[in-house]
Amino acid sequence: MDETNYGFSIEIPVDFDTALQLTVEGLKEQGFGVLTEIDVKETLKKKLDVDFRNYRILGACNPPLAHRALQAETEIGLLLPCNVIVYEAANGKTRVSAINPVAAMSMVDSQEVEPIADEVRQRLQIVLSKLTEETAQKA
Repeated sequence: MDETNYGFSIEIPVDFDTALQLTVEGLKEQGFGVLTEIDVKETLKKKLDVDFRNYRILGACNPPLAHRALQAETEIGLLLPCNVIVYEAANGKTRVSAINPVAAMSMVDSQEVEPIADEVRQRLQIVLSKLTEETAQKA
């Protein structure tokens, strides 16, 4: 799993549609629903008449964890939901990336939020790890 200061990602050897479906299923298994789905390819074509690769931004939310975070810090809604992206990589694989909620929520000065952000991070990393395992078996 690749990591940056603000997220973590994987590349999997499946097509975009399969990766998108598996990602949504993996999120569900970890208690997340997809509140929003932005089709970047379609939006850029419609608004700018430019072609772009398949690229989706999923707004993932785990309601019990979001509720706990909102109880700890009302303004935390500015950082919700957690974004997960799925897009076609140049090498024919598909890349799946998730925000690191610990990094995002580090802006909030609240010790109550820290363990919640850590749990969300762990769950998102489980989703990506399982995707890697599942798709390695199919390849």
